[in-house]
Amino acid sequence: MSEPKVTLNNNKTIPLLGFGTWKAEPNVVEEAVKTAVKTGYRHIDCAEVYANQAEVGAAFKYIFDNKVVAREELFITSKLYNTCHEKDKVLLHCKKTLKDLNLEYLDLYLIHWPIAFEYTGDSMEDPVGEDGQIKFIPVPIRETWEEMEKLVGLGLVKSIGVSNFNVQALQDLLSYAKIKPVANQVELHPYLPQANLKSYCDKKGIHLTAYSPLGSGAFVNDPIVGEIASTYKKSIPNILCRWAIQKGFSVIPKSSTPARIQDNFNILDFTITDSDMTKLDALSSTKKLRTCDPTYFWGISIFD
Repeated sequence: MSEPKVTLNNNKTIPLLGFGTWKAEPNVVEEAVKTAVKTGYRHIDCAEVYANQAEVGAAFKYIFDNKVVAREELFITSKLYNTCHEKDKVLLHCKKTLKDLNLEYLDLYLIHWPIAFEYTGDSMEDPVGEDGQIKFIPVPIRETWEEMEKLVGLGLVKSIGVSNFNVQALQDLLSYAKIKPVANQVELHPYLPQANLKSYCDKKGIHLTAYSPLGSGAFVNDPIVGEIASTYKKSIPNILCRWAIQKGFSVIPKSSTPARIQDNFNILDFTITDSDMTKLDALSSTKKLRTCDPTYFWGISIFD
């Protein structure tokens, strides 16, 4: 069965099932990406701050040199980190990302978070002052976005978007953007369905990509998800990723284990019924969970 895609607001398409590389160890991620592409994934999600793009790039070189797939068959995303928001850093780090990934262009480049840190060079380390606090700097998103738009004109990226933006941040961005963001990558799963954000993005034609779709293992002991998985003879990750795709999200599960990489792809041959989707949708009424909260690691709240 062919992998489903959706059309973005610039008429380019994105595969709904992707492969994430966050927290993938540098000595493991190269083989993981090779396995993912050989399995059938055509959407690969990266970021400079993940500190593994050189290894991912080695996988891409192998894949293209050995004609596993052609470059144009893959949809490759990367992200501009918080330390690179200043106008003279955006092009610099886009070019570094392209070099690390062995690519001439990115299909999608995202602003990773709507906050700016003091520059720390290629290390991508969060800048921490003597008081132990993050060194934030007052760089408006408009400055960063205008430089992102230039990347499209230079042919270095096909599309631009954002990550971890709430409705208010998107409203501000849309008030001045000459190029509309095609996507917003955020944490999405049945414990955090982000209904208000989804409604807003649907109205504005901004696609949502779901990261942490498995809730960092939080669903393992959920009896409702377990029962639904048993009904379809699928794994719990299969059910969660299928839920995301049927909601219209692209989804980027991650794993370094070949068997799990292959199992996570096993979601294209079944459909969850409306009644079971309703059961999954109802989970957020009894439990809410955000596994990636900047309040805990940066001391700042940017969500609802």
